[in-house]
Amino acid sequence: MPIYFVKNDDSNRAYLLTREEVDSIPFSSQKLPYLLEFFSISNTSPQAKAMETTLNLCELKPNVGEFKFCVTSLESMLDMTRAVFGPVKPEVLTTKILSSNHTLFQWYTFVEKPVEISSPRMVACHAKAYPYLVYYCHGQKGHFTNRVFKMTLGGENGERVEAVATCHMDTSTWDPDHVAFRVIGGRPGGSPVCHFLPADNLVWVASS
Repeated sequence: MPIYFVKNDDSNRAYLLTREEVDSIPFSSQKLPYLLEFFSISNTSPQAKAMETTLNLCELKPNVGEFKFCVTSLESMLDMTRAVFGPVKPEVLTTKILSSNHTLFQWYTFVEKPVEISSPRMVACHAKAYPYLVYYCHGQKGHFTNRVFKMTLGGENGERVEAVATCHMDTSTWDPDHVAFRVIGGRPGGSPVCHFLPADNLVWVASS
């Protein structure tokens, strides 16, 4: 199957700030003009538009049966995992591109059978465009409403990727115009939606 995997440039990678640093900077769409000036970003630039998109996404209310929040510091990431998993120790999974010279788009095949990670709950965290690292995290309130898989993929040029994929089993509350439905021709509440995670995304699961 053809897949687009982006390998992160570690030299330009953003990092989570500390809570003390984050608390000194507003994180609100209403404060966008101030933030653009604070970070010396032109209000007509693509970076400004990306910041606005991220802030608006973080302020959206969750759908029925869903929880969502944005993580802006290391401490808030730890608070999030404790709130979701309670006393159960969580484990984080991420897609790893094993080749130093990586082709962004190519055909991949399964090197071995995918392994399902059994976890009653999962939280997916997606890195969003912002001057510092911000994760948009979300999950379902019910148990076993999503499934997580690990697998090794082999590219047509010999590259390998240790990939993580998630399957959303209940899409009944999704927007009918969701990009996934446009791609697969589905509808809310129809068949499950599965996708691979980019290398800069995280999935938290209960540790086995």
